[in-house]
Parts: sequence; structure tokens; C-alpha cells
Amino acid sequence: MFNKKSLLITGGTGSFGKEWVKYILHKHKSLKKLVIFSRDELKQYEMEKEYSLKKFPHIRYFIGDIRDSDRLEFALREIDYVIHAAALKQVPTAEYNPIETIKTNIIGAQNL
Repeated sequence: MFNKKSLLITGGTGSFGKEWVKYILHKHKSLKKLVIFSRDELKQYEMEKEYSLKKFPHIRYFIGDIRDSDRLEFALREIDYVIHAAALKQVPTAEYNPIETIKTNIIGAQNL
């Protein structure tokens, strides 16, 4: 299904995103491109240590936020499949920051 296809994963450096990247890289060796879309520069840097561009030349680390529809649209160019994992998932955080949660979980999903 993913052979010679381009995939983008939103929230690619989060808990689910990292596990999914690990799975897809080991299960599907013939990906055309895998875009890790995340707003967390540090987590992307750390992830690149594990999945280096030298070893995985088809990976692209893309700084961006699903709240930013223009950046998201740019990242989605020539993408065949999207795994949407970007979300605020911690209930206490969501309760304390409801507007931020709405922007990410609802507006971000609408942008996608």
C-alpha cells in the first residue's frame, strides 16, 4: 500500500507519531518520502539522531503547526497519505487551556 508513496505524519514527534514512524520505517522499506510534521524543533532534532538523513534519505523533518493552514498546505504537496496524530491529548492541559485545545484539535483538524 505504501510502496513508492509519500506520507506525512502530523504530530510526528509526539508519542503516537514516534511509534508510527518506527513502525512504518521498519515495515515499509520502499517509501518514496516520509514527512515528519511537528512544531517541536527539539524533538525533531532528537528524532533525527535516531533516524538520520544519511540512513533514511527519504525522511523530511518539517517544522510546522496544523493551526497554520498555509504551512500545512505547503507540507502536503505531493503527499499520497496523511496520518493525523497532532493533538493536545492531556485532559488537565486541555481543561486549563481550552482555546488552545480548540485551535489544535478542532481548527487544526479542519485545516487538514
